[in-house]
Amino acid sequence: MKSVLSLADHRGKVPGKCARFIKHHDFQSVYQPILSPTHQKLVGYEALVRVHRDNRPIAPPELFEQASILGVTTGVDQHLLNLHLTNFGLKQEPVWLFININPDTLLHHAGYLGQLADHCHSAGVPPERIVLELVETATRDTNALLEFIQEAKDFGFQIAIDDFGMGDSNFERLWRINPLIVKIDRSLLANAETHQRARVLLHSLVRMIRESGSLVLLEGIESENQARIALDTEADLLQGFLFARPKHSTRECTINAENALQQVMSRSQQWSLRDYHSQETYLKLLHFEIMDVCHQIARGEPFERVCRNLLLMEGVKRCFILDSHGVQQGRLAQVDMVSGDRFNPLYYSAGARWSHREYFRNALERPQQINSCRPYVALPDARRTVTLSTGLAGSTGQHIFCIDIHPDEVLDGHLVFPTVL
Repeated sequence: MKSVLSLADHRGKVPGKCARFIKHHDFQSVYQPILSPTHQKLVGYEALVRVHRDNRPIAPPELFEQASILGVTTGVDQHLLNLHLTNFGLKQEPVWLFININPDTLLHHAGYLGQLADHCHSAGVPPERIVLELVETATRDTNALLEFIQEAKDFGFQIAIDDFGMGDSNFERLWRINPLIVKIDRSLLANAETHQRARVLLHSLVRMIRESGSLVLLEGIESENQARIALDTEADLLQGFLFARPKHSTRECTINAENALQQVMSRSQQWSLRDYHSQETYLKLLHFEIMDVCHQIARGEPFERVCRNLLLMEGVKRCFILDSHGVQQGRLAQVDMVSGDRFNPLYYSAGARWSHREYFRNALERPQQINSCRPYVALPDARRTVTLSTGLAGSTGQHIFCIDIHPDEVLDGHLVFPTVL
């Protein structure tokens, strides 16, 4: 859809140089669906621009680089905001319209938000349905950023932080901004697809943002595997080519995007069911092996020998015993170190006191159960670890049997431990 705003519409609003710049470019509005996996429906569109000059496509970064050289960035940005509002084809639908704000507009916005609010009302899309996307790292002037955001909220606009997680994204500044939505930079999802540690960090980032009071949007979803990772994080909103490419906003586009989401959700449920059965089988076998070791220890059999079968299980790395004060009794029973592994004095932990650890407290509170703690980085190998613990009653008093597991090595890293096995 070409620009429906003539040059005359902008006279008096933008300088002549900006008007000439706009005149020599062909702008089109396209819109990409934003979906809620919980509601399994479309809840918004992000407005994007496609630009041609002399019948040659121009990437948006190139457009704004040229505009910056000429000093007309703010005028061009404001033109695009008005264009996207005018061209939006679903004004009567109960959905958000996401619009990107160029960083220069944050610093030169005097009176503009009021004009934008007026345009929203006249275009039939009230400010409450507009989500202004800001790059949190776009300006070092935090006060100017906060001033813009407060004024925008006063007019009724919603605020989203874009590309969070890249550059010097700042949690303290994020909490001060208090956005409705935080869009995670797409590079984090791409990295999570190939690196287990990146996947763990993505899960933690999503959880922290949601717990701070903002919705999380994961964008750039292009494959079923990325969709599965995104769904596993429990992100609130999803966006990407897998569901729909940017195009004109129509009711048909909405229906197609919702159908694509529902198909992905259906396949995800099948994946989850297979994962559940695999986890159930693993945990049952793990429970059996742990109880078998406990019975053999109670009979006084050698510790390292009785742990051999348990240490053969996928992900199991170490076994050790604590006394009632949390002091380790004897050495670790552990998987043989691979040749070339670095020396680490923390492997030699006989006599170490672990009473401050969650797994020790769990066993004291529930000595008859096999308890699991939250993941943490274990000292012997600096790897993400879950420790299972259970009480051992013997002739020398109460002891606690502990098993260290690397969960990222089990079931492709999708293993989730219950609080009690």
